[in-house]
Amino acid sequence: MRTVVIVGAGALGSHVALFLRNEDVVLRVVDFDRVEQKNTLAQFHGRPKLGTPKTESLRTTLQFLFGTKIEVRPYRLTADNISEICGGTALMVDCLDNAKSRKLVQAFSEQGAVPCVHGALAAAGGFGRVVWGEQFVPDEETAGAATCTAGEHLPFIALTAAYLARAVQLFLATGEQRGYAISPGGAVPV
Repeated sequence: MRTVVIVGAGALGSHVALFLRNEDVVLRVVDFDRVEQKNTLAQFHGRPKLGTPKTESLRTTLQFLFGTKIEVRPYRLTADNISEICGGTALMVDCLDNAKSRKLVQAFSEQGAVPCVHGALAAAGGFGRVVWGEQFVPDEETAGAATCTAGEHLPFIALTAAYLARAVQLFLATGEQRGYAISPGGAVPV
């Protein structure tokens, strides 16, 4: 059975895992962070899981509700462990929220180790994108930028996650690498 690695289990990654729950794959979710109260407003993590690693929160919830095949890696992705965590998989799905880690994932993918699709959300909820491989250019981080943690953008987060999950489905079924530009007014294939 093929494995799909989702790197980042926050606003985007937790919903992508939810939407991929019916795929005939093993989901491997990577994230070092723990569920905080603010996460329950915009992420697929519930209050009973406060303090739990985000990976474990997703594993127990998706297995209980849907019987999802899911592995967890509650680690920060580094140059020293990325081969062990992400190697040998069918696809990496980048749902990270920082440029340094995104560049690490992109470099690993470009070395020919595994294909990668990147999902991204504008901090203020006005734009999302699904971009494959080397076409993805990580945004530089801006100190003090707004985040998606307050919950006001939850429908848009879920919409972007749905398009990212659809891109994964297409890739798994046909090998097609379809990207999207998503705005509150709709989505455009790119």
